[in-house]
Amino acid sequence: MNNPHDERAREQIEEAKDQVIQSISETMDLYGVTPAAGKIYATMYFENQMNLDEMREELGMSKPSMSTNVRHLQQIGMVKKKFQRGSRKHTYTAEKNFFHSFMAYFCQMWEREAKTNMEAIQQAEKPLLEIIHDEHVSDSFKEEARHHYELLNQSKVYYNWLDQLVHSIRSEEIFEFLPKDTSQKD
Repeated sequence: MNNPHDERAREQIEEAKDQVIQSISETMDLYGVTPAAGKIYATMYFENQMNLDEMREELGMSKPSMSTNVRHLQQIGMVKKKFQRGSRKHTYTAEKNFFHSFMAYFCQMWEREAKTNMEAIQQAEKPLLEIIHDEHVSDSFKEEARHHYELLNQSKVYYNWLDQLVHSIRSEEIFEFLPKDTSQKD
């Protein structure tokens, strides 16, 4: 005989989970993730671990779509592959520490931004300096080159700061300046 209170409790738990899963899947675009991948992550967040077949059954997605989305979630550090002895199926678990997810993803993106743009700046500086120091180039072009060179120098301040921010996040020094508030809030 089923307890009606337990049945209602199960329904309420599922409704609460669905509400959070929907919210997470809608906001995952911040991490460069599609709503489908966000739904996979949010579903896995409430589970200990799942394999692709279990995810497909739970979410009603095709296996190739599941595989592609899980692989992307792995690349950005939001899902980890787990190996189980005696099973040929890979299981996956969601990163449940949101601080870790945030730090891993945004640090990766900020490092990429800083590295890519600093390399471009270094490549662009050489021809600008050649123009600035070439006595055969007219003053107007030298001035334009100086202006662009100065803009690039100003942008280096930002990219160096971004590198420092990434370092402070990875080393968790940032929490000295902006502590985690671990008290429960409603």
